[in-house]
Amino acid sequence: MKILHTSDWHIGRTFHTHQTLDHLRIVLDALVEIVREHQVDVVAVAGDIFDSATPSADSYALLSGTLQRLHATGARVVMTSGNHDSATRLGFQSEWAGLAGIHVVTGFDQYRTPITIDDEHGPVHFYGIPFLEPALVRHHYPDELLKTHEQVLGLAMRQVRADLAERGGRSVVLSHCFAAGVAASDVERDISAGGLDLVPVSVFDGPDYVALGHIHGRARITDRVRYSGAPLHYSFAEADKPRGAWLVELDATGLAETQWVDLPVPRRLHVLTGELDALAHDEDFAAFEDDWVAAVLTDQVRPLDGMRTLQKRFPHCVALEHRPAITETAAESTYSDRVKHKSDPEIVAGFLEFVRNGVGLTAFERELVAEVLGQNTDAAV
Repeated sequence: MKILHTSDWHIGRTFHTHQTLDHLRIVLDALVEIVREHQVDVVAVAGDIFDSATPSADSYALLSGTLQRLHATGARVVMTSGNHDSATRLGFQSEWAGLAGIHVVTGFDQYRTPITIDDEHGPVHFYGIPFLEPALVRHHYPDELLKTHEQVLGLAMRQVRADLAERGGRSVVLSHCFAAGVAASDVERDISAGGLDLVPVSVFDGPDYVALGHIHGRARITDRVRYSGAPLHYSFAEADKPRGAWLVELDATGLAETQWVDLPVPRRLHVLTGELDALAHDEDFAAFEDDWVAAVLTDQVRPLDGMRTLQKRFPHCVALEHRPAITETAAESTYSDRVKHKSDPEIVAGFLEFVRNGVGLTAFERELVAEVLGQNTDAAV
């Protein structure tokens, strides 16, 4: 059996206020072609299908169209809800979709009854575990201590292993969580109050393959426990991370092979560093004119209207940071010590020099400070 492991589509997410639906459509169309080309039997989508609990009509249309095209390839689909999804909205009419081989798992205890799909070697049981917020599920299990994601998923996996022991056969688990052993970026939303709640990989002992979602970068925790990452870049922190999915093959005994397949990147991301004049005119930066750009300006003084200037060359420049190449090292003395025995003009001049990263006053500014403070220029700085 061939399984394509993907996750974190985040349909409807914006990138620095820019819509991403058109780019995601390109990527998901490519994913459908991968399914067709490799004759994939099952597409496993591990949570965060939508980016919002209240998706737009266009977001629903993109999901519906993608599922129709996947169905046309002959593949089955198993998807679960993530922490961004509304389980109720995503799961609406899932019973009917299941009759067409599109299995949407959103109920807190649906994983207890697997989706069983047969191949020439027998049954493969897919246990889809939706995102389970401890505060929202603990009342269903009054005899269990369920305060953390580790405890909730520990309970779920114990139930999965018990069911699998009775059924026999091979198995795949889908889960949306933060597993120990991978690093988060700036785009993964906290999934517990007070921070990310790590789940030890040992919790997932048992199944032949565990398809994880939530982390946006590709990650291999063990041979059988992996993150596919998001199919589209949603942050400059992800710029160097490949986009794609895991192609997983099960043989008669379990996991046989795992292969990475790349997805297209509709628009590349780059962080460009330099002075404004260089970024705006040097040929070295010509190759990035069509990309998403985050600019780090190293000019000693923050340029006026830097973003407008950059966007004339880089129309998709969406972020700008001023980070001077030379900064003054902060003194160890206190502020009162530093201003002791200094005149008012000297204090003002020192302050302006500090906030402008070592750039002193011009002659005009020197006269202006003296005039404001009611002193003549000779007595000033």
